[in-house]
Amino acid sequence: QVQIMESGGGLVQPGGSLNLSCTTSGFVEHYYGAAWFRQAPGKEREVVACISADEFIKFYGDSVKGRFTIFRDNAKNIVHLQMTSLTPEDTATYYCAADKVVCPQTQNYYYGGALFGHWGQGTQVTVSS
Repeated sequence: QVQIMESGGGLVQPGGSLNLSCTTSGFVEHYYGAAWFRQAPGKEREVVACISADEFIKFYGDSVKGRFTIFRDNAKNIVHLQMTSLTPEDTATYYCAADKVVCPQTQNYYYGGALFGHWGQGTQVTVSS
């Protein structure tokens, strides 16, 4: 069984940076892609970034493109999300997900995360002065 745990959330000032980490364990296939999603209160869950198993394919949501970077530490089964130039609109619970997925290149095709069957519990990111 796949287990996923996020870490690194917290409070950060607008314009600041924060790094999130997602650790996977258990039966994680080598072909599993991984993605970060986020959900703010009263809003639908949306994709933030996605990375394929071989790191060749990446995707970023329009709202974070150019500010966030997703990358892997394969030796430790960790996927990172480096966030910069944070704004209050980035405030949300951030979730890591994994499954046999090659990252779609259109945001609508993430269907709020329906492509992914394995999820962590989330880590809270609050951007406020």
